[in-house]
Amino acid sequence: MTGVPASAAGGPSGAQGARGTAAAADGVASEVSGSASAPGAAVPGRSAAGGESAADATAEGRPARGGKITAAAVNQASVWNVANLLTMLRLVLVPGFVALMLADGGYDPAWRSLAWAAFAIAMITDLFDGHLARTYNLVTDFGKIADPIADKAIMGAALICLSSLGDLPWWVTIVILGRELGITLMRFLVIRYGVIPASRGGKLKTLTQGVAVGMYVLALTGWLATLRFWVMAAAVVLTVVTGLDYVRQAIVLRRQGIAERAAALEETEA
Repeated sequence: MTGVPASAAGGPSGAQGARGTAAAADGVASEVSGSASAPGAAVPGRSAAGGESAADATAEGRPARGGKITAAAVNQASVWNVANLLTMLRLVLVPGFVALMLADGGYDPAWRSLAWAAFAIAMITDLFDGHLARTYNLVTDFGKIADPIADKAIMGAALICLSSLGDLPWWVTIVILGRELGITLMRFLVIRYGVIPASRGGKLKTLTQGVAVGMYVLALTGWLATLRFWVMAAAVVLTVVTGLDYVRQAIVLRRQGIAERAAALEETEA
């Protein structure tokens, strides 16, 4: 007989006593947390949901529990938004448009009407996805890359189909596509100096191109066929003029960027 109580020796009574002490401590902690978590109050070191705060986890040199999962969920939600879904729809419409455009030799008015419907849907979604992304803060890296690709893809597919069918001279297709691809490449080259914003002329050019190409997709005759010729002529002129203006902006932006870097370097050396 050592005279040591069973609770101190780790026996059943000791285990029950330890559990009781822990429960009591938890009860006190719950009461303290409940009083401190009243409306408008927060417990230091805990999030509003009672979880571990990112600040405390960072202070202790370890990531907060569930931080990576939450970040992944946010990124996933930011990609699968309505603006990006409209962009994906335009990408899906491209092969469908080509199939409708070239169906039955490419000259059947019914198939051309269906092709026009697909083209019109693509152009309309182009107007909405960018507006939605900017208005509701839905801009993502995917959208920045996929949106211009979708724009060039549907317009390029329409122009190439029209030229291959003999409805539109090849030089028109080359001028428009050459300008679009060239300006896109130029923007990437000068992106380190700044961003060239879309001008009103550029937006008018896009609208005119869409109307002109849409009129050529339809099997129009008579005065409507004459009208579409002049609309396409206006689109070509706007394409060239706005392209030259973007080149001018790129040159000015590059010169300003180089001058600012040189001034910053001189100031650092001084």
